[in-house]
Amino acid sequence: MQNLDWYILIGTLVFIVLYGTYKARSNKDVTDYLKGGSDSRWWTIGLSVMATQASAITFLSTPGQAFHSGMGFVQFYFGLPIAMVVICLVFIPIYHRLKVFTAYEYLETRFDLKTRTLTAILFLIQRGLAAGITIFAPAIILSAVLGWNLVYLNIGIGVLVIIYTVSGGTKAVSVTQKQQMGIIFLGMFLAFLIILNYLPLDVNFTKALEIAGASGKLDVLDFSFDFNNKYTFWSGLIGGTFLALSYFGTDQSQVQRYLSGRSMKEMQMGMIFNGLLKVPMQFFILLVGVMVFVFYQFNSSPIHFNPSAVEDVRESPFAAEYAALEGEQITLEAAIKKKQITYSRAEIPTEKAQLLSEIASLNKNQEALRDRARATIKKANPKAETNDKDYVFIHFILNNLPTGMIGLLLAVILSAAMSSTASELNALGSTTTIDLYKRNNQGKGEKHYVHASKWFTLLWGIIAICVASVANLFENLIELVNIIGSIFYGNVLGIFLLAFFIKFVGSRAVFIAALITQAIILYFWWIDLMPYLWLNLVGCAIVMGIAVVLQVVLPKDGDKPIVITE
Repeated sequence: MQNLDWYILIGTLVFIVLYGTYKARSNKDVTDYLKGGSDSRWWTIGLSVMATQASAITFLSTPGQAFHSGMGFVQFYFGLPIAMVVICLVFIPIYHRLKVFTAYEYLETRFDLKTRTLTAILFLIQRGLAAGITIFAPAIILSAVLGWNLVYLNIGIGVLVIIYTVSGGTKAVSVTQKQQMGIIFLGMFLAFLIILNYLPLDVNFTKALEIAGASGKLDVLDFSFDFNNKYTFWSGLIGGTFLALSYFGTDQSQVQRYLSGRSMKEMQMGMIFNGLLKVPMQFFILLVGVMVFVFYQFNSSPIHFNPSAVEDVRESPFAAEYAALEGEQITLEAAIKKKQITYSRAEIPTEKAQLLSEIASLNKNQEALRDRARATIKKANPKAETNDKDYVFIHFILNNLPTGMIGLLLAVILSAAMSSTASELNALGSTTTIDLYKRNNQGKGEKHYVHASKWFTLLWGIIAICVASVANLFENLIELVNIIGSIFYGNVLGIFLLAFFIKFVGSRAVFIAALITQAIILYFWWIDLMPYLWLNLVGCAIVMGIAVVLQVVLPKDGDKPIVITE
């Protein structure tokens, strides 16, 4: 990195922290601190919701996912627009009418205190873990690639977020997320243009897509019912809808974003804006990854992108074996580049089709070669992480982008980490304050609860840094966050759906059903019974089914009378 990169990176991060702290300096009461004064406009809500979900993991893992596996991951988001409509019609009107600070307040109105407390605790567990991973994800990758100290990176990212989140609350989070999303959109768009500019003159965008399509990178839709395939049209539409309903409708890190709206209409428009823009945004990020794949068809790439894993094998008795594989990689890349250049100049359709078939075969050989490299790394260090998807894009950034763009793209990654972490800490502090502390310590003044919320936010920030400091890299970071959510989300969503639609079910049946369901889902995940997206649907169905049965068979004494909220 050159001095200009450092100036851009540090200047961007310092500006975000100072701007967020300045804009939210006048919080007077709990409403100001936890709801941002309830004056956010729809575009602020929409961008804040997107920034909360689009963490650094999105911009590190998603291009790598496309590089290795193609565009199929976009199917994961197909259920999101459907979920946005349901949330606008069902969730938002109830939350707005009851003027709640957290989603879980409503559950006490409908059921009782123990159900509210249980769902709040489930949220705190899964979101507390996710907050740590949100910090850890960019830290471990930047540490491995740039040689920065991992512990210092974890602490640095966490402290920057804590400064403006604790001092400014929800408004600080929302106003900084607008700036962060602007930086993110600018950085990714410029990266896309630079990749296209780096391709040979004979390779225009259309030919680049043909090259990617020949190796299956543009296979977006999979209508199969293969239960072992994680990303299909059906898992995205069904499982993705339930995951999005749970995340955007019951996860306080998202609910708090739209509860800050100045009116119900602003909240609904913000969520519709998110629903319309999110899928195209993810499609574009995946397309960037596909273009990186095309770029490496004409340029040399490492046989494995994780530098720490490569270092392990080079210092082991298997170094010669790995070096031989690297030699094969150089030969294979030369053959691929030669075929690609010939294809770019070919004009006869039959010749082009034959060349694309040969290129696809060579790319399969390269994939097999990368698999052999992973196996060699594993022999050298059985504990080494051999999945290098999360390192593909950062490798491209550091080794191919011009001075200035490197600093901007690193700012994109760290801004995304900060935006998601800020939302999570803000929500964790709010839920702890409102659902646990204030509910059991009533009668205090407004300033007391504002100070309590700041202390709880600080506490969760420290916990997130600690989780980040002891975490281990998973197979793919973007999957890890979604897996953690899927373990809990279906159960929580089922509780809310029971509250909204099945009025005869009482508090005791729901509480028992929730405990049983959580144990079942944890067991299903432990034995790897199904792809994680389906856990959302299964968890929701199980808790609703058990609750209905228990309501019928259990004695009715002791159930709280049902409060009708329509």
